[in-house]
Amino acid sequence: MRTRNDRLPLPPGDETCIPFGNGRSYGDVCLNPGATVLRTRALDHLIAFDRACGRVTCESGMLLADLLELVVPQGWFPAATPGTRFVTLGGCVANDVHGKNHHDTGSFGNHVRSFELLRSDGQRLTCSAEHNADWFAATIGGLGLTGLITQVTFDLLPVSNPFMITQGYRFATLDEFWRLNACAEREWPYTVAWIDCTRHSGRGILFAGQHAPPQPELPPWKDHHRDVPVDLPFSCINSLSLRVFNEVYYRQKLPRGRHLTHYVPYFYPLDAVKNWNRIYGTRGFYQYQCVLPPQVSADGIADMMRQIAGSGMGSFLAVLKTFGSRPASGMLSFPRPGATLALDFPNLGEKTLRLLNRLDSIVASSGGALYPAKDARMSGAMFRRGFPQWEKMLAFIDPRFSSGFWRRVNEPEG
Repeated sequence: MRTRNDRLPLPPGDETCIPFGNGRSYGDVCLNPGATVLRTRALDHLIAFDRACGRVTCESGMLLADLLELVVPQGWFPAATPGTRFVTLGGCVANDVHGKNHHDTGSFGNHVRSFELLRSDGQRLTCSAEHNADWFAATIGGLGLTGLITQVTFDLLPVSNPFMITQGYRFATLDEFWRLNACAEREWPYTVAWIDCTRHSGRGILFAGQHAPPQPELPPWKDHHRDVPVDLPFSCINSLSLRVFNEVYYRQKLPRGRHLTHYVPYFYPLDAVKNWNRIYGTRGFYQYQCVLPPQVSADGIADMMRQIAGSGMGSFLAVLKTFGSRPASGMLSFPRPGATLALDFPNLGEKTLRLLNRLDSIVASSGGALYPAKDARMSGAMFRRGFPQWEKMLAFIDPRFSSGFWRRVNEPEG
């Protein structure tokens, strides 16, 4: 499949399809049970790169990792990047991904200048904020439902080298985190916190960063990978291992003051462990990410922490950060002003689902939303409550495009 084709390679009859990039979504937004997925990884070409202004045009199946290898040595970096570089650029648009710097620069969609959208009837739409603006807004964060993004043009940030200046701040309570984070955001473009979900207090470590200025000499660095080679028959994540890990991680020795580190371990720590998801065993895990409005985020996050700690399940990877006030470009974009908490829970069946339902109640009563890209069990009511423009979105969905997620949140609820 190439962008020069006149029409999509559609399945026969009325069967639906959905674009599938590199499969790094945690739920079913890129899955289409019983029907077809359009694998986009063959669309992996660089089309244009303006090194003077940092504007790049790529096919949608190109991995962010491959783009980084090209543009970082040229002095550029993505304006917004998720926590893994093994995602496609089309997926970055379709999920309107965000990073540690949303308070500073917004989400990925805020830096998209245009893209080409191929519809199932063969129509090709060039979409931007000025041309086909409604299609532009429907497709950014549109979960692949408006058609196939074939190529995308977006702007990068200038950088001097591949390194970051970073600093870690340990905090003992959530109240301390809010004060610390507010100060850090005024100084640092990137901020994110790990929190200990086994304790009600919400202790943790805030990691702040900025791209390093020109350096007289850069330290050597090599990308090292480990692997979880087999699917484990059991989960390594349990109440005992969580308590031990969190205690060790919280007590780790932080470098004194500011220090220099390569961008890869700062932005993509989990990329260092291939198939890391296998530590959860064959039953897998649930990823849960929510956003709560600013005026209720402190109380809401504290309430969620009490529920998690009280359940005894905890989360191995718990990340807390704040979104800024820059409006998102997409109708169904997840980023919005407030605080976002991302969690991983081993799949313990009904016990886990009951906890997630309790967390849903907190999110719903706070006026928050769940992140579709990381969801595998959100109800239709929860989706509609968190994304009030969903009805406007209906007019732009391609009639031949659907996903497991979309059918799940639109099925009748009894």
